[in-house]
Amino acid sequence: MIEKFQAVVIGGGPGGYVCAIRLAQLGLKTACIESRGSLGGTCLNVGCIPSKSLLNLSEEFNKVQNLSNKGIEIGEVKLNLPKMMKSKDKAVTILTKGVEFLLKKNKITYFKGVGSLKSKNEISIIDNNKKEVLVKAEKIVIATGSVPISLPGIEFDEKIIVSSTGALKLEAVPKKMLVVGGGYIGLEMGSVWSRLGAEVHVVEFLDHITPGMDKEISNEFMKILIKQGINFHMQHKVESIKKNKSGAVVSTLDKNGNNKDFECDVVLVSVGRKPNTNNLNLEKIGVELDERNRIKTNKNFQTNLENIYAIGDVVNGPMLAHKAEDEGIAVAENITGQSGHVNYNTIPGVIYTKPEVASIGKTEEQLKEENVKYKIGKFSFMANSRAKAIDDAEGFVKILADEKTDKVLGAHLIGPHAGELIAEIGIAMEFGASSEDIARTCHAHPTFSEAVKEAALSVDKRAIHS
Repeated sequence: MIEKFQAVVIGGGPGGYVCAIRLAQLGLKTACIESRGSLGGTCLNVGCIPSKSLLNLSEEFNKVQNLSNKGIEIGEVKLNLPKMMKSKDKAVTILTKGVEFLLKKNKITYFKGVGSLKSKNEISIIDNNKKEVLVKAEKIVIATGSVPISLPGIEFDEKIIVSSTGALKLEAVPKKMLVVGGGYIGLEMGSVWSRLGAEVHVVEFLDHITPGMDKEISNEFMKILIKQGINFHMQHKVESIKKNKSGAVVSTLDKNGNNKDFECDVVLVSVGRKPNTNNLNLEKIGVELDERNRIKTNKNFQTNLENIYAIGDVVNGPMLAHKAEDEGIAVAENITGQSGHVNYNTIPGVIYTKPEVASIGKTEEQLKEENVKYKIGKFSFMANSRAKAIDDAEGFVKILADEKTDKVLGAHLIGPHAGELIAEIGIAMEFGASSEDIARTCHAHPTFSEAVKEAALSVDKRAIHS
């Protein structure tokens, strides 16, 4: 007998499980299908959560090694990598089990298996035993996320040539690691293994790292990473990666056409991700895709088949877990007759290195391109009392505001706890605040957040401590 649901979500990642929960909260009989065997998608299993665990643990390891500079004398510090990996895996298990509990709590039927569309209302689910289950749904939401991209002709073995997934479970610290791509993921994972003792080299095709980020922040970020011991080779194109007995040789061409080979133990290929739309039978039932295999949707997240919706990494926009979550809630509310929406101008992006880097809204480059007149306010953490007191004062806060109205158009931070501080700017922008509104809001002393206030004061050249 085919079980019937009012709504079925294909994919149990941050977008999918959040969508399923909201649908259930709004009274729909809901099911969620996940092929991985555990909920949480890339983010919880092989992305955001394990990487943040390793970033934190490697930072603690690095911090302990340097405590003697601050008057704390300790004995020899040793790395126990298997134990560190167990700690990372424990965090993942606790959180994925927590999501499973949330589905049960909200009376959502959870199917473990690979889902594909047989028709616009019927889904086939193949479980681990190759057994097929058919379900019917009035509404279907596709939230199957994304997968890492490799370079043409180069396959991941997740031992020598690794994606972000393989980089999270290396069994030993490489002597030399080459990172292909200077984006968020490559720099985070490069930082982890650099702090644990690897010699890390980053090869980037462009003349700057973190494409799309405000250039001033990007330049400062690269200077800091170089000071930390990461080596950069800009405007190098990877021609080939060939494995050998000791690891791999990466052949590149620089901007002048000169060949340069890099020998390394491990190559992390981090050149982006692509929508995970294969094996869903989308073409067969007539769901339209764009030129990058993303599912085409309207402002309500509907595909060209009106009962099928799509969110997260399979549609246009930044491939970020929090963007997918907001879309999951919005689409659930739209399906039930409410007015769900996502403000794409206030979606923050964060790089969880040390220091952290965070960005929201427009960059200077975008404002120039759009011919928008703007003012800049900047404040260095070197002048922030809390940052100086704990010797963590690299970086600065930069706020961009409209020249006439003073409305905050964007903010870019590099420094301690930037990923947390960016939320204040997000709330300000959501409510259409001016830089003066932030500047006139009392901030506790001594806190890192005072740097945000001072940057807001600086927009009108009123900063007190610089």
